[in-house]
Amino acid sequence: MTVWWTAVTAAGVFAGTNVDDLLVLTVLFLSAHTTGRPWPWHVWVGQYAGIAVLVAVSVVAALGLTIVPDRWVGLLGLVPLALGVRGLIRAIRARDDDAPPVAAGPLQVAAVTIANGADNLSVYTPLFRTIGTGGTVLTVAVFAMLVAVWCAAGAWLGSHRRVVAVVERSGHWLVPAVFVVIGAAILSSLH
Repeated sequence: MTVWWTAVTAAGVFAGTNVDDLLVLTVLFLSAHTTGRPWPWHVWVGQYAGIAVLVAVSVVAALGLTIVPDRWVGLLGLVPLALGVRGLIRAIRARDDDAPPVAAGPLQVAAVTIANGADNLSVYTPLFRTIGTGGTVLTVAVFAMLVAVWCAAGAWLGSHRRVVAVVERSGHWLVPAVFVVIGAAILSSLH
C-alpha cells in the first residue's frame, strides 16, 4: 500500500466507524452550548482519550492475531458486516431514538466513546493486523487529526438544533450501511 492510499483508507475507516460518534459529539456540544455541561474541553479531551484506548486495544489485539494465518484474517470482516446487518434490521423494525447520556467530564466522555466503540475495535483490529507497522503509525496519525475534525464538526453541529434532528433521523441507516460496506471490503481481501 502506498502512503497516499493508506492515508485515504485510514480516513475512510475513521469516518465509517465514527459516524455514530459524530452524533454523540454533536449532542455533547449541544449540551455544552445550552447548559454549560460538559465543558467543551471535556468533550475534546474525553474523545481523544476514548479513541486512544480503542486504538491501543485494537493494536494489541492485532498483535495477538499474528498467530492466525493471513488467509483467515479477512474473515474478521464478518464482524462489521454482522454489526451492519444487525443495525439495518433494527432500523427496519423500529427507530431507536434514545439520546446518548450527557457526560459531565472528560472521563465520562471517554467512557461514552469507548462504550460506543465496539464497532471501532472490530474494524481497527483486522486493519492493523494487515497493514504493518508503518501503515499503523500513519493510520493512527490520521485518526488523531480526524478526532480534531470530528470534535470541531460536533461543536459546529451542536450549535444547530435542526442539524441534530437530521443526523438523528439518518444515523439509523447510515451507520449500519457503512459497516456493511467495511465488512464486505475486509472480506474481499481474502486470498
